[in-house]
Amino acid sequence: MRYVYNSSGHELKIPDIVKSKGIYITDSSGKKYMDLESGVWCLSLGHRNERINRTILKQISILTQAGFCYSCKIVDQAAHTVLSTLKMEDGKAVFLCSGSEGIEYTRQVAKHLTGKTLSMTLHDSYLGAYSSVSKRDKDWFCLDWTDCADCERKESCDENCPLLKQIPEDISDFIFEPGSSSGLVRFPPKPLIQKIVKIIRNNGGKIIVNEVTTGIGRTGKWYGFMHFDISPDMVALGKGIGNGYPVSAACMSKEIILQLEQRPFKYTQSHQNDPLGASVAREVIQTIIDEGLIEKANRMGRDFLPLLNSLVDGKKITKVRGRGLMFAIDFKDSKFSEEVYIKLLSEGYITGNRGTSLRIDPPLIITELDFEKFVDKLKEII
Repeated sequence: MRYVYNSSGHELKIPDIVKSKGIYITDSSGKKYMDLESGVWCLSLGHRNERINRTILKQISILTQAGFCYSCKIVDQAAHTVLSTLKMEDGKAVFLCSGSEGIEYTRQVAKHLTGKTLSMTLHDSYLGAYSSVSKRDKDWFCLDWTDCADCERKESCDENCPLLKQIPEDISDFIFEPGSSSGLVRFPPKPLIQKIVKIIRNNGGKIIVNEVTTGIGRTGKWYGFMHFDISPDMVALGKGIGNGYPVSAACMSKEIILQLEQRPFKYTQSHQNDPLGASVAREVIQTIIDEGLIEKANRMGRDFLPLLNSLVDGKKITKVRGRGLMFAIDFKDSKFSEEVYIKLLSEGYITGNRGTSLRIDPPLIITELDFEKFVDKLKEII
């Protein structure tokens, strides 16, 4: 593109899309692609979803953006809908514009309430585009859990674990990303996360979950943290909650809200709690409920993971990871992974190229037949 600056670090592969529907996009030459990346994890309900489009058209005829001193009922209704999926009905939510902002908001709340400055996360987590979370040389403690994957005690982790003993006592917030691992789809052991949560809470810190990529049904449950049997204090949502529309949410438990009533927190930006974004988020969740897409993602994940695992030969493909409709295929070397990615693209299949891995996270509306077509093509290419 001549006038658009590309700062994403990704080469533009398909510059002229003219049509989209469901899990497919079409370029100006008429070539059709199956979008197995859901845009950038965003299109939980696929491209040009009719229910979402109708909601947008309805809301823009009423009110799209509101000032700080007026609003409309749809924002409160949307907040209740989002909170109900988190089992936080007694809490409150704030609608924002991006997942990165949702993380920033919850992190600021934690520091405001605890009076501490040190944040904690796992070493391979991605927490957004802001420098406050991407530059971790100051005010951060990053726990490297690499050795946990092969630890003999990973299913019975206890306080004597050397890793856990590294955790400082003055942590303000533990920001947990339950499965994306910077897009590489890794799932830390449940006992490890449960012990970390216990330690942080005992020391007065807050638990924040980053559900920007793993939320809204992606892992076969409403949220990735639900696989770990923990109850967060705050949750940051984005991507799939807007199905391509830029809306996010910072959700806070009843306990956090009670504390904020004693110590009010201020955060102001122009598109905070916009009715248009809120209405989209509400309709996305209602559509997922009406169409049973959480159960479908769980079922299809169970069915598709063995299909992908059948490709593992120890030579070209070394490992497959997945949960719900979120998968990663590890190749022996990045050169072969790149070749497979390019060949898939030329055959009309969009996947995520992550060095030695391919990532697959299709819209929740994908059918068994579509996924089987992709697996057949992948086998052929390999």
